[in-house]
Amino acid sequence: MVKMAATEEQDRKIVLEFCHLLEKSKQLFNGLRDLPQYGHRQWQAYFGRTFDVYTKLWKFQQQHRLVLDSKYGLKRWQIGEIASKIGQLYYHYYLRTSETNYLNEAYSFYAAIRGRAYYSRAIKEDRPDLMVKKLRYYARFIVVCLLLKKMKLVRELVIELERQIQEYTSTYEPEDQLEWSLVLDEIKGFIKAEAAVAVLHADTNPIVLSHSGSGSRLSPLTTPPCERTPHMTLSLQEILIVGSACEQAKFSELTMDMFRMLQTLEREPTESMHPLTGHPMSTHGGPHDASPAASRMPTYGVPGSKAYVENGDRRGMRDNPHKYLLYKPSLSQLMVFLSSGFKELPPGGALLLYMSADGCFSTTKHPQDYGYELGGLATSIKRDAVDGGLAVRGKSSAGYKEPHCLYPGDLYPYTRRPMFIIIDSDNSFVFQHIPRYFGQPLVILMSPQDVPANFQGMHIQHHGSLFTLFLHSPMTALCYICNVGDVPIHHWERCQNYVDRFVTEASRLVTRCRMDEIEQGIGYIDSSYVQFFGDDFLRTLILRFVFCDVTLRLHRGFRGRHQRPRCEPPLPAAELLEHPSLAHIILQLASALDVRGHFIEGPEGD
Repeated sequence: MVKMAATEEQDRKIVLEFCHLLEKSKQLFNGLRDLPQYGHRQWQAYFGRTFDVYTKLWKFQQQHRLVLDSKYGLKRWQIGEIASKIGQLYYHYYLRTSETNYLNEAYSFYAAIRGRAYYSRAIKEDRPDLMVKKLRYYARFIVVCLLLKKMKLVRELVIELERQIQEYTSTYEPEDQLEWSLVLDEIKGFIKAEAAVAVLHADTNPIVLSHSGSGSRLSPLTTPPCERTPHMTLSLQEILIVGSACEQAKFSELTMDMFRMLQTLEREPTESMHPLTGHPMSTHGGPHDASPAASRMPTYGVPGSKAYVENGDRRGMRDNPHKYLLYKPSLSQLMVFLSSGFKELPPGGALLLYMSADGCFSTTKHPQDYGYELGGLATSIKRDAVDGGLAVRGKSSAGYKEPHCLYPGDLYPYTRRPMFIIIDSDNSFVFQHIPRYFGQPLVILMSPQDVPANFQGMHIQHHGSLFTLFLHSPMTALCYICNVGDVPIHHWERCQNYVDRFVTEASRLVTRCRMDEIEQGIGYIDSSYVQFFGDDFLRTLILRFVFCDVTLRLHRGFRGRHQRPRCEPPLPAAELLEHPSLAHIILQLASALDVRGHFIEGPEGD
């Protein structure tokens, strides 16, 4: 009798401790949304405490599952909810640190939820709020799979989500029925737009794969080679990616251009450092099947752990530069995040600003101030009580300048530190006049302001910008402008070798231009390019810009000056952009793709 009482007391303590950990974890998780998105010190300690509590909670429910099942009535959907929160925690930690390994961790928990069908009986609970949690889990899982380029799984999840939405709306007839239908349409539209060119698994088996190799994240195999010099002193440390283009496919506050650029500025994640115990994709359904191990909590680089130093950087070299993602921000938001990135720059660090936005066009006939009288970029389409808001094509109302517009002059103060700017807009060229008041390295890459008629229209804009596509995947962009809709994987890889040859040759020419300048005193290439060239990401962007420029110079469809990109300072034409060896490689690639007719006649022998 005494033994039974002691057991019951022990069980009661276990249930009380579980309830305490569960409540504490919810409080900490809910507090995450109140943390500032910028800066490092403000949120690191809080994330550390949250990870710590979820570690204890996950381990505790594993160790005491039998007691919690019988005395607390623990249900599988409740385990799934905890796992889903941990997945969210990892995903948000990825957003704040830019470390892609955390995406793998988020994926592991989300995949385990699906594999073990934790939410399989959610509809039978007669709780619409539980079904909404399930739908949100699916939406978040899709985002993570998109970022990891698991496109086959994305398509499976979309089918499952559609089925779950139908089940939810037919059972409960909720008020948010239309909202979930729009979410589904948004996801489908994004997936369709993302596949600009389909890479086929085999000629007779049209399984569409992600365009691996040339357009995803950097890896040792895809990093452009470089003959390093003592002048290559800078490394990319802070990035601001802004997406404000109106007619572009988006999902979860990521426009297509943002989605492509954020991957371009990351390294391929390594395989998970903490393997799951048991079989994560097990579907046995029993209450005691193996769960993701508590060791999955990130022991590397967690705030408060030994892997972090006080200023927020991991010991040793960080895998990826830190970045902020802003979807249609107000101008004040944009300036706050830009200032934060500027403030966080360590010595020898560079700041990158990428903006994909519609142009704000000036009506000034004889501009004298290039900083503010040529127009700029629309940051958001919000109406303002003072000036009546944006007019068509972003022209400001008479007497007022558009308040939700980033003007070139707004960036002048930030050129006190090394800055790399990429502008993708139909008003991009107005940014070529930014002065170098402070003598710091400054490079500005600007998209074409116009495209041929067959690349215009809302349907085309929906698929994302051509310039950003070149910076993300040069091979995909070349196929796109030559109307190549699909390429067998073996042929794709063969053609990709031409892109690799181009990049290697362009890198050699850039280095040679600099050596000629030093030896002969001839100003072939601005020193800013050389200082940025030592960074893997910035070197990749510069060389893909060269690929874009050379390709569009040779393409018959892009003839006007406004239909080609620009850069400031200008890159040398004869020694680089018009160099015969680069043109020769592009024309060889065009021949390999059987699209030689899209390009002008090349040098003799092509």
